[in-house]
Order: sequence, then C-alpha cells, then structure tokens
Amino acid sequence: SRHTAKVTRQIATRVASVSRTLEKAGHPTEEVAMFLIRVLFTMFAEDMELLPKDSFKALLKDCVEKPEIFTHMLEDLWRAMDEGTFTIAIREKVRKFNGDFFKRRHALKLDREEIGELLAAANHDWKDVEPAIFGTFLEQALDPGERRKLGAHYTPRAYVERLVIATVIDPLQKQWLETLSIVDRRKTEGKANAAIDLVREFHEKLCNIRILDPACGTGNFLYVSLELMKNLESQILETLADLGGQEALTGLQGHTVDPHQFLGLEVNPRAAAIAELVLWIGHIQLHFRNNGSAPREPILEAFHNIQCMDALLLWDGYPMPKVIDGREAYPNPRRPHWPEADYIVGNPPFVGGKDIRARMGSAYAEALWKAHPHMNESADFVMYWWDRSAEILRRPKNLLKRFGFVTTNSISQVFQRRVMERHLNDKKPLSVVLA
Repeated sequence: SRHTAKVTRQIATRVASVSRTLEKAGHPTEEVAMFLIRVLFTMFAEDMELLPKDSFKALLKDCVEKPEIFTHMLEDLWRAMDEGTFTIAIREKVRKFNGDFFKRRHALKLDREEIGELLAAANHDWKDVEPAIFGTFLEQALDPGERRKLGAHYTPRAYVERLVIATVIDPLQKQWLETLSIVDRRKTEGKANAAIDLVREFHEKLCNIRILDPACGTGNFLYVSLELMKNLESQILETLADLGGQEALTGLQGHTVDPHQFLGLEVNPRAAAIAELVLWIGHIQLHFRNNGSAPREPILEAFHNIQCMDALLLWDGYPMPKVIDGREAYPNPRRPHWPEADYIVGNPPFVGGKDIRARMGSAYAEALWKAHPHMNESADFVMYWWDRSAEILRRPKNLLKRFGFVTTNSISQVFQRRVMERHLNDKKPLSVVLA
C-alpha cells in the first residue's frame, strides 16, 4: 500500500544519513552495511515484541545522552540475542535468535546526532514495513552511488507477483485443487483418515519445494514467492483443521514453509545480506499474521540459502581476477554450479549484447564467452540466465518444472532468438509463454 511504501522509504532515508556519516569517518562500505543491517533487524525484532517492548528505543535514548556507551551496549545486546542469555544493555534475558546476523557483532561508534537518526528510524512502526520493496530501498540507502535515487527505481510488486504467480503459484494451485477433489471423494466414501493423509502429504510436498532466483538482488522475488506459498499453506492447514480438528494439525508445529526453501545467487555481498534480512523479516511478519504468536526459538537459522557468487562465471582464484602483465585475467573460466530447485524466477540484470564488453570489462566478457561457447556474442546478458535455466529444464531427471524471468523486450529479435532456438527445436522442445 501507499502507507507501507512511505514508511519503508522514510526508514531507508534515515539509514542513508547514518551510512553516509560512517563512510566519511573511513569505515568500509561493506562493514557499514552489515552493521546497519543488524541494527535494523533489532528494531524490527523490538516492534514484533521478540525483544521486550520499547527496550531497544530506551537503549538508544540512553545512548543519545551518553554516546560513549553505544558500542559496548549494542555488542552486549547482540551477544545475548545470539546466545539467548541475559544482557546488561536492557537488563533482561532475551530470546535466542542465532542465525548469521549476530555471529559478527562489532558495533561502529556513532555520535549523538547519528544515534538520534537511528532512534527516529526505530520510532517508525516496523510492522508496516513492506519486505518486497524494503530490500531495494535499503540497498539504495547503503550504496553511495545509488543514494540520490532513493525510492526512485524498484520493480513494482505487481510485476513481481505476476511473474511468480504464473511460474510457481498457478501450477501449485492446480495441483492443490486436484488433491482437494480426491479428498472430497475420500470423505464421501467415509475414509476421513485417508483424506487427512492426502492433505498432509501435499503439505509435506509444499514444505520441500525449492525456489531459486539466480540473480536475486535484495530478494524481492524470493520474498513474494515466500508470501504466496505461505498463503497456499494457510489454505492447506485450514482444510486439515476442517477435516480433523486440532488433532489433524498435531506434529506440524515447526514444519512449515520457511526461508530455507528460497535460494538466491547474488554477486553483490551487500545485496545478498539484505536479501537474507528481507526473507527473515517477511517470514516473521507472516508467522505472526498466520499464528498470532512468536516463532519458536531459535528465531533465525543459518540456512546459507543466499550464496554470494557470480551466477554465470567461475574461474581459478575466484572471486579475485588475476593480474597478468598489468591486465586482468580470468584463468580457466567455466560456468558455476546452480543449486537444484523446483522453480526458477527472477529479474536478471539487463545489459545489451553490444554493451557487455564495455560494461563488464573486456577480460570478463572474453571469459564469459569462453565459458559459454554455444552462446552468440551478441546475445543480451539476460539470455545467459535464460539459456542456463532452459538447459537445466531439458535435463532428464531434474527437479526443475518451470522458470520465469523478466527478460529483454528484444527477445523475439535475431540474436536472442538464436539462444532460444536450440531449446525450442529440441526433440523435447520447451514451451514458451511471453507476457
């Protein structure tokens, strides 16, 4: 909604101000980003009452008065959140969060004014944050080159939803309706337990489905996939309760659609960290919305489902290129492994084929073409993701059932068509839907 977008933008603007100050003080951009990501998750945890009510705001107020205690207090709070122990920072025992966010808990020194900016961000209602756009705004806030565009460009939720529904949700909904028709037959035949077993099996299947975004950015496609799959899960659990009451739901606690099913590849370490934050914020919001209570401890898990890596190119010595005679080189270039998934979705970066060398660098472009000898060098960058997904889909005995990308509007033109033709003219051709 317009309100959630406004709240999300206001928070990101505050974060941008603090980020700018820390960078001017000489802190590396990535260190600043990881510090602020931990701060933001702490604000969110407080508003969801996973931390004692208003405890973090009270801590920030104390630190506005005494900035010298800020780093000590914050580090002690994050230690306790990681371990689930008592902290002097808020004088209480806190829930065990675990996960990766608080394993490294170095806090950066801030003055009174910057702590005041964090307090202003904490005063917003974090229940109103929209995860689908929060990641993009946060990436812009933390990226020195993107700050001036804060909130100006992001993939609208409606576009993301349209692609995810067509690629993932429509086939799952169709399977669910087919299952329901069999469930109705079993009920009519007086086989209530068999009907319950069928619904439980479908729920088990849903909790094992993997979605991959191989260019996940800050995770908005993964988050929307998570939300829509949680909506389908709610329908399944309602059906189970109707069939067998609370008894039919016994044993399902903790067995649910969760972030471990949503896999991302992202070359930018800051964006990859934000994607993980977005998935957990979304998951916790949805858990409260559907269950009305806090998730079980530990609140977070270290699933390592978002991998920071180049989705198209691997080389000896990755991630650093070698320097030979003063020039960059990518020895032994090859395509990296992608994790197995049932569905692939995303919005890979758009670079026209004629611009790849200029935008990516000559050495990278040569390595990319060497690693993909079957691709014509004039194909747009996005078509490398398209080709890899199509190749996986055609492999025998693979998990992948469908893939959907926001692609170039020149997809029907000759250089893009050549990429598609080898998949469309196969003995088992792919079917393509353009929308």
